[in-house]
Amino acid sequence: MGGVTLLHLPTRQLTPRQFLSAGRTGDVLHRMVAAAERVAATADDIAWMSAEPQAVRVFDHDVYTVLLAEDPTAVPAALRRVPPHRRPELEPDLLRFYAGHFPDHTIAVCCFDNADAQRAKPLLLWYAPLDPDRLTVPALDSHTGKAPDLYAAVPVDHWVLLSTDQAPAGWGTPVDYPGDMRHRLRAFLPTTVMGRQYAEGQALPNGDFTISHRDLLAGDLDRIERLQPAHR
Repeated sequence: MGGVTLLHLPTRQLTPRQFLSAGRTGDVLHRMVAAAERVAATADDIAWMSAEPQAVRVFDHDVYTVLLAEDPTAVPAALRRVPPHRRPELEPDLLRFYAGHFPDHTIAVCCFDNADAQRAKPLLLWYAPLDPDRLTVPALDSHTGKAPDLYAAVPVDHWVLLSTDQAPAGWGTPVDYPGDMRHRLRAFLPTTVMGRQYAEGQALPNGDFTISHRDLLAGDLDRIERLQPAHR
């Protein structure tokens, strides 16, 4: 049976070569959480913030068949290129929602077989962001298969982990990576991180997480906001 993770990534261009293999280090995100967990406290409140078709690239990465599209409405025609055991059924309304609310974004539809989900490694990729002065983490929630409800408060169970290569000395908490990590992967990973847990039992306005680079450099994670997409 096929499952799917749909990510709206704040970048205009993304290619398969920008997806990084976790290799032997499938626990890389757990290591970042372990670093951030030593100093992070669960947030109690969070602020609210308003905020041409191309061919769909289809490729395999880890347990996923990934579809990359600048126009989400082009995805259904490309699903025939996904193996049947990974192929999801996507509501047209869901794809129209992303086309209308996330212009200039790249949509990544990551299809998987539920039987393989337990052995999946983290999805790691790099891209040039639309706004270099703001870090935005896709977190818009919909588990119904339909378009996300922007007026809903949704339950959350996340660690939001952040870093910057412009951080001053003493910023954040060092991450303990294994000594045999591949150099190509290590070159992309942060040396130090900051993080905040939004724990199970909390409900927040539906949206993404966002923080300005200036606030991140200052270590002020209280400035993390929920970002609501605007319809074009």
